[in-house]
Amino acid sequence: MAMRNPYKTYQENSVSTASPGDLTMMLYNGAIKNIKLAKQAMTEKNISEKHTQLMKAQAIIREFMVTLNMDVEISKSLMAMYDYMNRRLVEANTSNKVEILDEVEGLLVELRDTWKQVIQINREQQYGQGGKV
Repeated sequence: MAMRNPYKTYQENSVSTASPGDLTMMLYNGAIKNIKLAKQAMTEKNISEKHTQLMKAQAIIREFMVTLNMDVEISKSLMAMYDYMNRRLVEANTSNKVEILDEVEGLLVELRDTWKQVIQINREQQYGQGGKV
């Protein structure tokens, strides 16, 4: 009988039991991680790894785009931002410019941090002051 990897089991459980807000945080963190790995691959001239990591980051951004509720006003601004980031990642993939990745990473960090604040506020309203993220 093969033994399961406990870390993989933990990851699967954390995703399957996460709230929608926490899943969004995981996706932001994943896209940021992919961009960091792409930057590293770019400096190491590992074109295949750079491409793989940027494609993963783009897939996450596209997922954000298709799940936006366009009936909500802020979604229009987010759609424009996600579209811009996606286009910049394509450009970075073809031009090998780390500066572009720095820019997109900065935008994602800002959105992630804002999202974290939203989760924090919601938890405080729902559970009182003990709902820290």
